[in-house]
Amino acid sequence: MIHHVQLSCPPGSEPALRAFYQGVLGLAEIPKPPVLAARGGCWFRGHGIELHLGVEEDFRPARKAHPGLLVRDLDDWARRLTEAGYPVTYADEIPGLRRFHSEDCHGNRLEFIEPVSSR
Repeated sequence: MIHHVQLSCPPGSEPALRAFYQGVLGLAEIPKPPVLAARGGCWFRGHGIELHLGVEEDFRPARKAHPGLLVRDLDDWARRLTEAGYPVTYADEIPGLRRFHSEDCHGNRLEFIEPVSSR
């Protein structure tokens, strides 16, 4: 079991992170411990997912590495992302799974996965 996944973000990007992870994905921001909050970034939780976004001074988006987020109603997630202007690229190479890739507000790759049997 994984507690959380951490992705990187550029300094000062907290408003964009909140707009994407809260506004588009519907995750709730959770408070960081004070000693970690001083470093910047944000933590989010919801839908069985916990993501931590940590500041990297020389930030480069993760284009290959990514979290695989297990979700229900894959098409609703795709609709939310598309309506907000984010790319959605479906992939069907894995039997028994419906999935697509997208990216966050800073270009970090995200994969959304739904088992076919859950539909």
